[in-house]
Amino acid sequence: MKQIYCTFVLYILLPFSICSAQSRNSHYITNQAPLTIQPYTQLPLGDIKAEGMLKTMLELQRDGLTGNLDSVYSIVCGENNGWLGGTGDGWERGPYWLDGLVPLAYILDDKVLKQKAKKWIEWSLNNQEENGYFGTKPLPEGFKKIPGTQQDKRKDYWPKMVMLKVLQQYYMATGDERVVTLMTNYFHFLLKELPEKTLKYYTWWAEQRGGDNLQLVYWLYNITEDKSLLELANIIYSQTAPWAEMFSNGTLAKLNPLPNVHCVNLAMGVKTPVVYYQYKKDSMLVSSVKQGLADVKHVHGFACGMYGGDESMHGNDPTQGSELCSAVELMFSLEGNLAITGDMYYADYLEKIAYNVLPTQHDDEFKTKQYFQQANQIKITYHERNFFNSDDGRLVYGLQTGYPCCLTNMHQGWPKFVQNLWFATNDNGIAALVYGSSSVKVKVAGGTEVEFTETTDYPFKNTIEFTYKTKKSVAFPFHFRIPGWCRNPIAKINGNNVDVDLQTGSVAIINRTWKKGDNLILKFPMEIRTSGWAENAVAIERGPLLYALKIKEEWQQKTVKRFKDPFYEVYPKSDWNYGIYRPDFDKKNFEITEVDEITDMPWNLENAPITLHINGKQIEQWKEYNHSAGKSPRSTYRVPKEKPLVKLELIPYGCTTLRISQFPLVKDGIIYKSDFLE
Repeated sequence: MKQIYCTFVLYILLPFSICSAQSRNSHYITNQAPLTIQPYTQLPLGDIKAEGMLKTMLELQRDGLTGNLDSVYSIVCGENNGWLGGTGDGWERGPYWLDGLVPLAYILDDKVLKQKAKKWIEWSLNNQEENGYFGTKPLPEGFKKIPGTQQDKRKDYWPKMVMLKVLQQYYMATGDERVVTLMTNYFHFLLKELPEKTLKYYTWWAEQRGGDNLQLVYWLYNITEDKSLLELANIIYSQTAPWAEMFSNGTLAKLNPLPNVHCVNLAMGVKTPVVYYQYKKDSMLVSSVKQGLADVKHVHGFACGMYGGDESMHGNDPTQGSELCSAVELMFSLEGNLAITGDMYYADYLEKIAYNVLPTQHDDEFKTKQYFQQANQIKITYHERNFFNSDDGRLVYGLQTGYPCCLTNMHQGWPKFVQNLWFATNDNGIAALVYGSSSVKVKVAGGTEVEFTETTDYPFKNTIEFTYKTKKSVAFPFHFRIPGWCRNPIAKINGNNVDVDLQTGSVAIINRTWKKGDNLILKFPMEIRTSGWAENAVAIERGPLLYALKIKEEWQQKTVKRFKDPFYEVYPKSDWNYGIYRPDFDKKNFEITEVDEITDMPWNLENAPITLHINGKQIEQWKEYNHSAGKSPRSTYRVPKEKPLVKLELIPYGCTTLRISQFPLVKDGIIYKSDFLE
């Protein structure tokens, strides 16, 4: 007879199903009344450690741009920065860098990185004015503005929102009470300031991104329970761009004319209605976000999860650009929304961006970045393309190429992803909602600290193993997510099947007394899925990964007068203009090849762990146009019957630099003029 090891409670994928529970976490900073109870609460910075591939990504950042931006980009992030009291740049770029440097430093427990970050943090903590204002000081009268800086915006609210995120993370790592004092004084300053000088008084950016400020006001309220902060939050929300309205009224579904929405503002705005829901408790605020994201997917979306937004929103042609800042800011918004709502939609979406989009926009050493990427990307050169903003080499891999915001903002992606692998729960348990090799320490039950390790080759393989490491036996709930793409999940404890209905897109909860060495193994079978996109193109996914055509590449270092640093162009060394053979596609005749051992740096052609093979045919009429792939041929495209079948190699999107990820379909037939009128 099978032994039953645990009692399961299964939560279905509903935004408020978990929020309805009436308990609050007892051990960490979590929502206090009147804010709604949040199902999941972020852990202190440093209590989650990366292992395997994720640890390698963080170490690459340490040794690459993140750990050295003060020297390689010293004109902005060096000693003369306004956030160090200097006369250099005093706007968003320094805080952007710190927003990734701080979590990286404390997750890796790296003394050098901590010291670099602390210098900036100490300046802010030690230079707050008596009225509560903090941040860069006005420049001396008559001081000449340095080209390329934002010194005229030194009093702007927006960069302070970023620095407040930095200080929040520092507090979550250290408990330094000076952060609470600074924030309290600054938010009281805003209470007096905002009625006359609203968020848009200095720049448009603060009005668009007020949700970042709102999030921090509620966080501080949960520490101090200062009622005036709730008043401030209402003021901030009223002055912030009406994202809930834009998400729900079809603004983002416009194509001609395109919506006047900036791509990074959209990624940040995704959090705003959900953050305000915590106080307002209006379900429309939460549902509006998913409606807006559905509109983005249908009208501007790519199979990789991003959208056409090469500055402004720009439709769903797979050669439109997608900005690196959009990717990391969308990840941050999804992480916050996941904790507030308990909706696993956000966890699935977060993994899609992290494990597909993020690895492609920095090089293997984390020393260059790509400002825009394309879903169908056949050549990376300095040429202008059909982007809203196409100057400054926005497609090449470089340092200062493109606008410099991405150079400083890219650093938050991987560290914050690691920080959101695990959560504390409102029933004083632990939750593994996003998957990757890691370890965690968390207080559970009455306050006992326990430790788990997570060992996995996810997202490439389907097995995830959790091991309870604590000597003491403790009873507490363990939450874990069933991905929305998984149809037949398996869960075993200590080798025994758990006889329970594990439902797709849900959270399962194990209530049991955990003992040292207890082993929970999850298996999420990864089946091939297909979907349709612009021009009836098709995409292929398996598990959390999108697959793209493997294109051989040649990297060439180039220079132009505008930039002192060299950059890289990438040229195709194999053909790219293939369609997938429809008879095989319809039958899902894919051959899957997996390597035995996956390296800790899998994100390139050489180390791609999985290859899908399927027949295709070359489409000679599909040619390069304006330095990108020409318009995708209509589906289904007829090619001469005698045209030979070619075995196409598809690898994970995140392993590619050049790629076709949205394919036309082809079938046999002679092309007649009338065929184009079908």
